[in-house]
Amino acid sequence: MSINAIRPWKNIYRRESRQVMVGKVPVGGGAPISVQTMTNTDTSDAKATIEQVLRCAEAGADIVRVSVPDEASSRALREIVAESPVPIVADIHFHYKRALESAEAGAACLRINPGNIGDAQRVQEVVKAAKDHGCSIRIGVNAGSLEKHLLEKYGEPCPDAMVESGLDHIKLLQDNDFHEFKISCKASDVFLSAAAYQQLAEATDAPIHLGVTEAGGLMSGTIKSAIGLGNLLWMGIGDTIRVSLSADPVEEVKVGYEILKSLGLRHRGVNIISCPSCARQGIDVIKTVEALEKRLEHIKTPMSLSIIGCVVNGPGEALMTDVGFTGGGAGHGMVYLAGKQDHKISNDQMIDHIVREVEAKAEEIEAKAEAAE
Repeated sequence: MSINAIRPWKNIYRRESRQVMVGKVPVGGGAPISVQTMTNTDTSDAKATIEQVLRCAEAGADIVRVSVPDEASSRALREIVAESPVPIVADIHFHYKRALESAEAGAACLRINPGNIGDAQRVQEVVKAAKDHGCSIRIGVNAGSLEKHLLEKYGEPCPDAMVESGLDHIKLLQDNDFHEFKISCKASDVFLSAAAYQQLAEATDAPIHLGVTEAGGLMSGTIKSAIGLGNLLWMGIGDTIRVSLSADPVEEVKVGYEILKSLGLRHRGVNIISCPSCARQGIDVIKTVEALEKRLEHIKTPMSLSIIGCVVNGPGEALMTDVGFTGGGAGHGMVYLAGKQDHKISNDQMIDHIVREVEAKAEEIEAKAEAAE
């Protein structure tokens, strides 16, 4: 029996949507919520961009977006696509020819604002290129770049204006018999983003790309994104996400997974459960967790590890984790395996020992998974 059958209050009932493909990654239609990021290199520098794409993919990115602002970037895109282990989305603004070039270069998806592409003929050309080369399209609505007529109509960026913009763009694609699209409705304001996405989710069955745009630096942007995206995901809204941070794109991927892991929507790597520490701690919890986070970055297998400083909550938390350690007295602590007390280990040997236990557990989980296939 699954944990959700035992604890129905942990269920999240996801909104039903159509499914589109971004390369080999399914988006919507019940597929796992994918994690995206975007490079911040000069795209025309193919070597630097490929290096960043590879780091993001290693961190777990399912999809990576690159900006294509000029011909040099679209020329480099072919090499970037060829070297990328994950689908590449070409980010297009205004220059419809960049969309045509990107589709031909092998982009898996074109991120466009159809209203910025130009007249109906240009939209038709972009749609034809997408069809000819098997690209999907993401309609990207942003509160900071709404159409002039909508700002005049509503007076300011608001959920109604953003959703109307999105639905108008959907109609542009549907009028050209194109249906392989997903849509986003982003704002830097958490309330505006959440309200727009809630309306959008009711107005279309298209897959939804979630994001709080221009969220800020690593700490402030993580908090803002966790609140905005977390609430929407909790309501079942969202098929793919990007956490927008003024930071290394790898950090966006890490934060995205942590948000999904906290809601039980995706599991990748080690989920460390640790206490904030206090005077009762038998180990330096903060330094221990910092060390283990770095030492266990290579583990991709979903599993849980509890590091608790004392016996007040340690045994209880360890009952629900694959590997656990609870700080004790006299320089020793207790190691738990599969929720049960197993053996003691000295504090000075604990970090290396826990890494070995986690690696062994990961191998065990992977072997069982392979045997079940």
